[in-house]
Amino acid sequence: MSKTISIIGSGYSSMVAACCLADKGMDVTIYEKNEMAGGRASKFEDGGFTFDMGPSWYWMPEVFENFFNRFGRTSSDFYELVRLDPGYQVYFQGDESIGIPANKEELFELFESIETGSAAKLEKFLNEAAYKYKVGMEEYVWKPGKSVLEFVDMKVLKSFMKLQMLSSVSTTVKSLFKDKRLQQILEFPVLFLGSMPNRIPALYTLMNHADLSLGTWYPKGGMYKVSEAFYQLALSLGVKFKFNCEITNVKIDNRKITAIESKAESFDTDFVIAGADYQHFDRAVLPSKYSNYSEEYWDSREMAPSSLLFFLGFDKKIDGLEHHNLFFDTDFDTHAKEIYQSPQWPSDPLFYICAPSKTDEGIAPEGYENVFALIPIAPGLKEDKELHDKYLNEIIVRIEKKTGCDIRESLVYQKSFSISDFKSRYNAFKGNAYGLANTLKQTAVLKPKYYNKNLDNLYYTGQLTVPGPGMPPAIISGQLVADEFLKNANFENNGQTIHKDFQRV
Repeated sequence: MSKTISIIGSGYSSMVAACCLADKGMDVTIYEKNEMAGGRASKFEDGGFTFDMGPSWYWMPEVFENFFNRFGRTSSDFYELVRLDPGYQVYFQGDESIGIPANKEELFELFESIETGSAAKLEKFLNEAAYKYKVGMEEYVWKPGKSVLEFVDMKVLKSFMKLQMLSSVSTTVKSLFKDKRLQQILEFPVLFLGSMPNRIPALYTLMNHADLSLGTWYPKGGMYKVSEAFYQLALSLGVKFKFNCEITNVKIDNRKITAIESKAESFDTDFVIAGADYQHFDRAVLPSKYSNYSEEYWDSREMAPSSLLFFLGFDKKIDGLEHHNLFFDTDFDTHAKEIYQSPQWPSDPLFYICAPSKTDEGIAPEGYENVFALIPIAPGLKEDKELHDKYLNEIIVRIEKKTGCDIRESLVYQKSFSISDFKSRYNAFKGNAYGLANTLKQTAVLKPKYYNKNLDNLYYTGQLTVPGPGMPPAIISGQLVADEFLKNANFENNGQTIHKDFQRV
């Protein structure tokens, strides 16, 4: 029995859910406030450059493959993947830089050359990370977070203890490796999870398996190729898209949303999945009496950082840069405190440089360099556009110092994107870039629920609900909410839809 499903937003989780539901015969339409599909994983083109606006790290390739396999497809039907070697380069204080090799034996040799005995420790550490990855990806991330009873299982409880959930990433890493450079390399992946390594559960050393064992990849043509693949797959399954259509209101009758509304139109619907920013939809679109959570609840959440982004074009190649570059050449603790403890614009920031034209010449004019620069900043800061020029100047100075390549006079294109832009383009709560911080108090059942307790036909998907932020989690989130919808919605009750989750909440 076909039902009309309206999905708000066209990020990864939204398009993934749409594909899964359309494949089961649902009538699915995605409503997107911006001009293209992809949500935060969108792009723009200017001056001969193609810039990815969102994620730039392609990790956990099997998550993408498993999704495409649901429909008898593979990623290679849509884009060509290239494994990067080195996966990334790290610049430290002084003149030292370290490239992280794709080859495992070379990686062990690198660690051993820095700290005697660390190769054997790294092998043991990565074996444990592989176990955590297997358990985390097979057991934890697919749990919908409805109740702690999901985890009351001897196998899961035993895993919980073995996964060191009550320890931290930082404690685990520093117990094995004494060299600060090695510690920073191993702690780096959890920076994507939105808090300091000493506050992220040790479970998330699984990210080191994703990083160092499974590798860092790149889809030729740019990261937007992934969004484009999901879009094309959705179209092939019958999903409809309405762009430049921001949903600002809903009609409600008898605990159900009966229509969603933009400023210009109204659209009748049987079900709604909110893949837009959860807090925005919950507090700004829904009437407050139907919200899942109060303003006080949202204000009490610990958010992951926002970012100051620069999209830069140079009319020369920049020798010394790799595809991914981490500038850990200033004090990490100072910058971290300015994000998490006393929020302020950073005094001497660490930053990340992505130069995808090192791998893909098609995204910049011939002989030019396409560069994406990112400074992590605290969410909710008051925007200060005048600071942008100061930070851009510092980035250029430090790139020149580390690479020995003069680039200032070669800058031919620049555009910045920051807190106010995250808010205006994505309705991002406090202008965040990475959702909720993945602290123990905001993990699994302690994340915002994927269903609305006051409305019987409203679901949520995306980075602010289970399993969390990032490209692979977004793909899982979309599948999870679609599968829960299909499992729990009963279409055979005299034409009345009953959702099991909503009976006693």
